[in-house]
Amino acid sequence: MEMNENIHKKKKIDPRVVLGVGLVIIGALILFNNMCFIDFNVSRVIFSFPAIMTIIGILILTHGSNKIFGSILLALGVFFLIPKIFPWVYYGNNITFPVLIIAFGIYIIIRRRSIQSGSDSFTTEGGFKKYDTDRIDDISIFGGGQKIIASKNFKGGNVTSIFGGSEIDFTNCTLSEKDSIIDILAIFGGSTLIVPSNWNVIVDVFTLFGGFSNKVRRAPDTKIDMDKTLIIKGLVIFGGGEVKSF
Repeated sequence: MEMNENIHKKKKIDPRVVLGVGLVIIGALILFNNMCFIDFNVSRVIFSFPAIMTIIGILILTHGSNKIFGSILLALGVFFLIPKIFPWVYYGNNITFPVLIIAFGIYIIIRRRSIQSGSDSFTTEGGFKKYDTDRIDDISIFGGGQKIIASKNFKGGNVTSIFGGSEIDFTNCTLSEKDSIIDILAIFGGSTLIVPSNWNVIVDVFTLFGGFSNKVRRAPDTKIDMDKTLIIKGLVIFGGGEVKSF
């Protein structure tokens, strides 16, 4: 369990602190606006889609492992916030969609290069894709699917769901000797992880307008392997998910 303590100590910034600081800043801006200390419409800025993108990007950068996606969201949010804060800056009516397409393309290219070689090799079993890989890098955007992960030395990975979801079956896996970490990122989506009932599972997911539950059920005589642990951490915003066993 010493490894678990070290992992938790590595967290540099608690997302709850980020959220609290954000609320203080928002409250202060609304107060200054009501007292006429600032000359732009704070509500128009704060309660806008670019502001939401900016906040989500910051949360991902401070708590999630998908730094690329967090950086792109933050950059897009700031880019589209500028005209709202400075009305004399005008991009034009036809710029939003092309910029989003370009950003999404850049993300796909960078993400593809970061995936470890061999992680895409799979066989088909019962209509599902069965991956023999020690690390998972699953992403579901406006869709989803089902996967079976088979590994004798599973080390963890990333599971991303954006307006989509996935079901990932780990019942054919054996955890590595060191703690395995799965980083969850769910935005308006979610994922279901199916694990063996004898796994020691720790859920440490930060949720905002969402949830991630541990529904692993065990028989009274189930012996839990405390020497190996699956740690599920990450960020869920307007989404959900669960880890369960059969």
